[in-house]
Amino acid sequence: MIKKIVLVATLMALSTSCVTKKVYQDLENKFADLKKERNALADENEELKKDKSNLQSDLDKVKAEADKCKTERDKLAADYAATKKSLDNLKASYAALEKDSNEALEVNIKKNRELLAELEAKQKALASEQEKFNKIKKDFETNAQRLKELEDLIAAKEAGMKKLKDALSKSLKAFEGKGLTVTEKDGKVYVSMENKLLFESGSWTVGAEGKKAVDLVSKVLAENPEISVLIEGHTDNDKITGTIGGGVENNWDLSTKRATAIVTILTANPKVNKSNITAAGRSEYAPLMTNETAEGKAKNRRIEIILTPKLDEISKLLNEL
Repeated sequence: MIKKIVLVATLMALSTSCVTKKVYQDLENKFADLKKERNALADENEELKKDKSNLQSDLDKVKAEADKCKTERDKLAADYAATKKSLDNLKASYAALEKDSNEALEVNIKKNRELLAELEAKQKALASEQEKFNKIKKDFETNAQRLKELEDLIAAKEAGMKKLKDALSKSLKAFEGKGLTVTEKDGKVYVSMENKLLFESGSWTVGAEGKKAVDLVSKVLAENPEISVLIEGHTDNDKITGTIGGGVENNWDLSTKRATAIVTILTANPKVNKSNITAAGRSEYAPLMTNETAEGKAKNRRIEIILTPKLDEISKLLNEL
């Protein structure tokens, strides 16, 4: 659906001479949807961490119950041994009293039968506790294995994002100090490019130097086809007066066109997975610094390429728990 929205927005931006109020409102609504989707991804990541914590807590409870069952089993085993010893003693007494009166013999026989019955009952109880203990142990081992698989999967995702960040930093090293930064935060990788590297004032045409940087990003993305990519265009709060060539009349439209221009360069690489790419214009409403200074405005005029790992495997594993 997001892909269709981006395509419709792009076609309308390229084929019309001015942006109607309805298109502006549609873009604003679509941006809000994209923002909700991004927040949903962040919430999902937090829920995964909570699920991991809850699963660890459940495992601890199972282990405690298993330990309790083991203690009860050991106690029954000790009782069984003591009862058996008593039975052996009674058997010895029985042999010694065989020559005594029938009355004394009957008493011993009764006691012997009672002890045999008690021993049989304790044997059954011990077998039942052993069976329960074995089941709890098996459940514990199964859950522990699934938790390890989940932890390994999360660790692999984190390692993959670090590797991706390192690859981007290495590839874009030539652009250090030219308005380009690569950072990692909350499990995502951010490639931020200031407009001085990409665009002339009021333009959405990428310059030669900026195109080189975006081409390098596309090569890294081509090697990581499972990464979700969000391209965000940002502006300062200077209002557009008059009409810029191409029909741009406000910062919303300008930021969207700039994001789309970056998408066009990225997807020119045939190895880049186009279905994982989304373009969004955020206008002036996500500044990095104050717009009260020239330096702050320069930092706010930027393109951000946000790379996020797909969480389908983790969700599937959690559903199996």
